[in-house]
Amino acid sequence: MTAKRILLVDDEASILSVARIGLKRAGWSVLTANSGKEGIAKAVAEQPDAIVLDVMMPEMDGLETLKQLQDNSQVQQIPVIFLTAKVQQSDRRRFYASGIKGFITKPFDPTTLASQISGFLNW
Repeated sequence: MTAKRILLVDDEASILSVARIGLKRAGWSVLTANSGKEGIAKAVAEQPDAIVLDVMMPEMDGLETLKQLQDNSQVQQIPVIFLTAKVQQSDRRRFYASGIKGFITKPFDPTTLASQISGFLNW
């Protein structure tokens, strides 16, 4: 795998920490944000190769964050993968209909996180 720049957006510090460890082991550069608003700002400023976005966050959830990313011409081309504990079939359909490239279920295995992202994005 070539070195990639990933933006992790999640309101839980422990999730960011565990995910960061797994992705850094793959040799990837990891940026983090604690909210949808901060995630959008970092995506614009840093132009990561992909965004891994939590669905359930206070203030602005993942679906609203995704919509704002898609409406912003500076970042709309960046692929987004959801990170979620919601795994019902209806949720999955709604997520894919929103334009994401895939979703990773919480809890996740940090040792396989980079390969899961690579698989969704054909890296």
